[in-house]
Amino acid sequence: MDEDYDIVIVGGGPAGLAAGLYAARARRRTVLLEKGVIGGQISLTERVENYPGVEAIVGFDLAQTMLRQAESSGLMTHYKAVLGLEQADTLWGVKTNDGDYRAKAVIITSGADYNRLDVPGEERLTGRGVSYCATCDAPFFAGQEVAVVGGGDSALDEGMFAARHVAKVYLIHRRAELRAGRILQERVFADPKFEFVWNTVITEVLGEDQVEGVRLRELPSGEERVLPVAGVFVFIGHHPNTAYLRSLVRMDEGGHILVNEWMETDAPGLFAAGDARSNSARQVVTAAGDGATAAIAAERYISNRFPVE
Repeated sequence: MDEDYDIVIVGGGPAGLAAGLYAARARRRTVLLEKGVIGGQISLTERVENYPGVEAIVGFDLAQTMLRQAESSGLMTHYKAVLGLEQADTLWGVKTNDGDYRAKAVIITSGADYNRLDVPGEERLTGRGVSYCATCDAPFFAGQEVAVVGGGDSALDEGMFAARHVAKVYLIHRRAELRAGRILQERVFADPKFEFVWNTVITEVLGEDQVEGVRLRELPSGEERVLPVAGVFVFIGHHPNTAYLRSLVRMDEGGHILVNEWMETDAPGLFAAGDARSNSARQVVTAAGDGATAAIAAERYISNRFPVE
């Protein structure tokens, strides 16, 4: 039997938790569906120091605090995987691996996953020296040497941010030239803190409780060596968790959902916020702002579309 709600939120990261807080405080019957760990990517972050009003907090703890706050206002949380959405008259149908839901409005906050190296040590040391956000974590490596993996705009942008804090940045790229824009390339080539490691891949992240180095393989020769570093920042792309929505809403080439300033998609009653939407800044604070905006817009949509008689 379908369960009926005013608002269904898909995804339990900062955007979904903020949306849940605002929707529940608006006295809308709201459920958040999460297939994994509450907090999403932020739950893997060892320490968050750039969330306004919170000087420093473990990422998992921040997510749990946001969840408790939202649930205290009336948000319901169900741990289920969303398999698809469909429009049924004026309502949305949400299919999961354990029952279906009906809702007047749906907010997609399913986020994005960073592309990973998929090498030994990476998963175990994520949050302990392996990071996918230099803007978040580079200050923890002040005065130390780190590796940045990638050759696109994100790798260079984040690498330059890291260079403000660390002693040295080894930029490791599997090709002999960068893919980033020319201006970014000129800036990193002019920065004495950068050392470029061309035609090379990481085959293992080394360390017990913290990153101590990486094992490298030079592609043409196959020669291996160990590079001692305190941190590894991986920027080889990311993919939004939106594949199940491709036939419903407009997306950019990367699969990010196109929305307006109110987080509205081109499908009535369907909203998207956080890393799943196009042009996201991919920060905790902006994701939370997106979620709040989407919830406010969803409340207005429901009030207009389903007036109380």
